[in-house]
Amino acid sequence: MAEQHRPHTDIAPDTAMPPAFVAALRSAVRGASDFGAAARALTTMDASNYRRVPLGVLAPRDADDIAAALAVCREHGVPVVARGGGTSIAGQATGTGLVLDLTRHLRTILDLDPVARTAVVQPGVILDDLRAAAAPHGLTFGPDPSTHSRCTLGGMIGNNSCGAHSVAWGTTADNVRKLSVVRYGGGSLHLEQGSGAGPEGVGALVAAHLALLRTGYPDLPRRISGYALDALLPEHPGGPDPVRAFCGSEGTLGVVTEATVRLVEAPRARALAVLGYADESAAADAAPGLLPYRPLTVEGMAADLVTGSAGLPRGTAWLFVETGGDTPAEARAHAERVLRAADAVDGTVVTDPAGQRALWRIREDAAGTATRMPDGVEAWPGWEDCAVPPARLGAYLRDFRALLAEHGLRGAPYGHFGDGCVHVRIDFDLISAGGVARFRRFSEETADLVVAHGGSLSGEHGDGQARAELLPRMYGNELVALFHRFKDLWDPDGGLNPGILARPAPLDANLRFAVLPKRPVDVEFGYPQDGGDFAGAVRRCVGVAKCRTTEASGAGVMCPSFRATGEEVHSTRGRARLLHEMLAGEIITDGWRSEEVRDALDLCLSCKGCRSDCPVGVDMATYKAEFLHHHYRGRLRPAAHYAMGRLPRWLSLAAPFARPLNALARLRPLAALAKRLAGIAPERTIPVLATETYSRWLLRRQGEGTRILPSDRVVALWADTFTEHLYPQAGRAAVRVLEKATGRTVLPPPRGVCCGLTYVSTGQLDAARRVMRRTLDRLHLLLPGHPLVVLEPSCAATLRTDLPELLPDDPRAAELASSVRTFAQYLEEYAPDWAPPRLDRPVAGQTHCHQHAVLGDAAERRLRERMGLTGELSGGCCGLAGNFGFEKGHWEVSVACAEERLLPAVRDAEPGTELLADGFSCRTQLDQLAGRRARHLAEVVAEAVEEAAAAAVDERPGGGA
Repeated sequence: MAEQHRPHTDIAPDTAMPPAFVAALRSAVRGASDFGAAARALTTMDASNYRRVPLGVLAPRDADDIAAALAVCREHGVPVVARGGGTSIAGQATGTGLVLDLTRHLRTILDLDPVARTAVVQPGVILDDLRAAAAPHGLTFGPDPSTHSRCTLGGMIGNNSCGAHSVAWGTTADNVRKLSVVRYGGGSLHLEQGSGAGPEGVGALVAAHLALLRTGYPDLPRRISGYALDALLPEHPGGPDPVRAFCGSEGTLGVVTEATVRLVEAPRARALAVLGYADESAAADAAPGLLPYRPLTVEGMAADLVTGSAGLPRGTAWLFVETGGDTPAEARAHAERVLRAADAVDGTVVTDPAGQRALWRIREDAAGTATRMPDGVEAWPGWEDCAVPPARLGAYLRDFRALLAEHGLRGAPYGHFGDGCVHVRIDFDLISAGGVARFRRFSEETADLVVAHGGSLSGEHGDGQARAELLPRMYGNELVALFHRFKDLWDPDGGLNPGILARPAPLDANLRFAVLPKRPVDVEFGYPQDGGDFAGAVRRCVGVAKCRTTEASGAGVMCPSFRATGEEVHSTRGRARLLHEMLAGEIITDGWRSEEVRDALDLCLSCKGCRSDCPVGVDMATYKAEFLHHHYRGRLRPAAHYAMGRLPRWLSLAAPFARPLNALARLRPLAALAKRLAGIAPERTIPVLATETYSRWLLRRQGEGTRILPSDRVVALWADTFTEHLYPQAGRAAVRVLEKATGRTVLPPPRGVCCGLTYVSTGQLDAARRVMRRTLDRLHLLLPGHPLVVLEPSCAATLRTDLPELLPDDPRAAELASSVRTFAQYLEEYAPDWAPPRLDRPVAGQTHCHQHAVLGDAAERRLRERMGLTGELSGGCCGLAGNFGFEKGHWEVSVACAEERLLPAVRDAEPGTELLADGFSCRTQLDQLAGRRARHLAEVVAEAVEEAAAAAVDERPGGGA
């Protein structure tokens, strides 16, 4: 009997690899398989609370590979889980057997027919890639989850994903026409509406239970839970639809190898009506009344998820109602009709595309930002995306808030209010036994609440392990038993994604937090946002995978190494997963000495982009420095750590001998030897030492022996290592501008001060602290309470963040960190009435990644605007990133990062364009790869000031004589 089949038991994390299975698999497929610790660690989790340890990972090359792999797996009794972007929130993208990574090779758009408005895609196609291919024809794929930049079509079919625009274009199931799938064992099926019900026996199963299937499902637009067996009813429009029944099956029935999907006409113009309400329930009550106006989307969000004003109208909850039209005027008129019809506290219509993107970004990042409460407490999925009839949403939210309060929990609901679908992250304690028990009780009671409102436990992300156990509360035992029989007809051996959807694992089993250390790990950084707990810092990564985007958006930086290699192990998420498994100690068993973690972090540029761009603020640069400190403690380090990690010391010693050393560096044999000994990439050119340091120049300019006492009429300008020894022209320019604009005198810098950047980036944290304490000793009495101008963005970022986090108990560190200003910030704050000369020319170049991540560049943008310097600087990362691009073995990735945005922007710049790069690394990369000289903003301003002064002299009577 089919009911006797049961899913395979979980494979323990320490189970030895079955050699016969591995050999059989590798002889049967062309794609690469990996049963190593790193590959397994990377795929233990998705974006859910769950963790299952796989046996290995296979990247099939084609459908034949998938069929061959499933045949071998059935022969050897190995379960299989198909994986796309790994962003599932219910645990269905984790598995205990073989993981099929469908993103490596199966990402081709096989056909796109603009007349028929269809596309044929492989399962690993990224949604944004399909949308980009369809866009020139005025078409798009309707469903658009917030993970559209990294989720795959195969994953969307598996979850029956929806997204913000389902009120207009429906769910994925509404937009799939045909499927080719492979079953466990290797047999294939081609599914199309009206062509049958699927495998043998499915039609008879449906025919025997018509009454149950006709009455057992709630009628609502976002019913994603369970198997859609009602799609196989004979009265279904167009006949039984096995495609719709397969969508949302979460990898438990078969593996998609090819899909024909429907494309829809994309509006030529869009507008966004933003409506403010007193609270989220009022917004939810209003949402159904806007649907007759045929909007593209009706999204809801409360103030819990908004930092600052964010440009939103008055209210504590908002509806984002997007409208479309053939022209901007038509789209705007449509939005204004919605605005007039809405009974809102306040509202506005946004037509500017940049303004719309900024608002949508708040909504799209909510899956990450919602993981932290305003007080920093962690919040998790688990009751992530239920749906109720839209007319019941306001009442449901009121009851839901009351239930949260009853359990002493907090959450911030948001989501697809026009479809009655709500997302929420809740501050569950998923670590202690009592907290896990409360998680279970709350889940059971909320399931009953959703059912009482006529809803579905899942309205978008599927049931997975998070909700499948609760399906009898929604459907009853009889219909759920039918689900099990349906699964068995498709997969009689129970090998596809066992423990998910049919005969599910308990919702409180396999929690990913259970394996982490119960006590804080002894670490060097303070981790103030995580209570000093390194495990808490690593837990920040919830797997939303924004770091896996193939293009940096706007001024974004994260994650340049992933974009260069395309490998999960080189993404922020991948590295966080390895650190998680290092702390767990089951797969990666050698802790801080792990070579797998070291190799994954090796290509991390320490750009800090994730600190700002990751929705949950993962800071991989800090984690890397922490790891390197422990990994090499008491051991010989790479040569580059001694050479470039201690660069300030060597440059200070070399300063008196700059001219002969520069001459020697121009001799190729000597330069090659020096680079080999220092661990520098042979392709690199050794930078030229300044023959006169910034400090010597300033003393000479002010007169030897001149003593300038600290007062309110002086400026403290930090002499960072790069400005001091390698690029003093930036310091000279800054001095001239600051003194001209403020009427103040720049103080000579104290000797021997250093931010510790190079020590931090190479994980020499004991030395970094010694350097930082010495700096605090020498700076503390200089200008207490006064700002400190720092020209090098990486040094400014180190002082702002690493200094107080490495010396959390020294109040001077926090005081110094708060005093740091960039050149433009200081001018804006202390010379607000000074008018810089206008240059009226275009600019290109690079915004330093540390400036983007830590300091912000708003002041620099405003200064450029006042000077008539037009255009945008490149986002992303230049690829040199301090010592990274100089280290041997990093050349190719370094160049690939530069080629992503910076070098093309510079090559495309029109003649006369000013090249700007405040970071020494960025300027060096441009010089060495493009042969182009970029300047610090201070240099450009200084030149403009001097030219304006010269012109003023010439205009005086006799001035030109």
